[in-house]
Amino acid sequence: MPDKFTVGLLQGKSSLDPGENLATAIAGVREAAARGAQIICLQELFRSQYFCREENHDRFDLAEPIPGPSTEALGKLAAELRVVLVASLFERRAAGLYHNTAAVLDADGSLLGIYRKMHIPDDPLYYEKFYFTPGDLGVPSFDTRYGRIAVLVCWDQWYPEAARLASLRGANILFYPTAIGWHPSEKLEFGAAQLDAWRTIQRSHAIANGIFVAAVNRVGFEGPPESGIEFWGSSFVADPFGQVIAEAAVGTEETLIVECDARRIEEVRRNWPFLRDRRTDAYAPLLERWLD
Repeated sequence: MPDKFTVGLLQGKSSLDPGENLATAIAGVREAAARGAQIICLQELFRSQYFCREENHDRFDLAEPIPGPSTEALGKLAAELRVVLVASLFERRAAGLYHNTAAVLDADGSLLGIYRKMHIPDDPLYYEKFYFTPGDLGVPSFDTRYGRIAVLVCWDQWYPEAARLASLRGANILFYPTAIGWHPSEKLEFGAAQLDAWRTIQRSHAIANGIFVAAVNRVGFEGPPESGIEFWGSSFVADPFGQVIAEAAVGTEETLIVECDARRIEEVRRNWPFLRDRRTDAYAPLLERWLD
């Protein structure tokens, strides 16, 4: 695989119209490809606003099968532009069985596979357990035309175990499609610390595993003024030493185009050989919920 690959992250606002959001994403992919992006990642659940702000059975109508309409449209686009696409979708697996799923489409338009979000939050305005069944596919990696990649989704980004599994399966870069933001009542007191923690935990995955990490978040305010979410953008790419090599703004729509040199992984891991020094014989207790 090539030593260098170029990543595109599409940070944008979402409307209430899934068709409009798909059209916006297609236009964004075209722009990113024209600017040299080879692996392009869309934000979490890009075809809709973040519907998990409330528990509403009608929102299940937004779900679709995989393969389905979105992967068909994006597969044709990937083949036309010869790019790899990571698309976060609301998957209808069967009646009453839904997942928060990322589809990976190779540069020939083929569906390489999917990742189903494993860690499902249940917090104020993030009522995802109402909608999503936890993923059952583990943490796969995908050999794309431009490099070996892995995908986790949003709440997964707080779990070092998931990032470690991605790196152990040989991924050169870990993508996190994301939808995270501030509650209006919390932003003034906690907002800066929340954003810093979000950025820091993902940089730590890059450092601990010696891989590139790319997080793409949405922007815009969604929902009623008193109980909506202000999505904070700040999409970024960190190198294998955790240095942020590109970052988008907090509140504006933006497409990041970032060149990554896979040789940097070898360089960092030779000097910080965390994988060499892991005590795999001592980690069995990690499989327990709690150590009493």
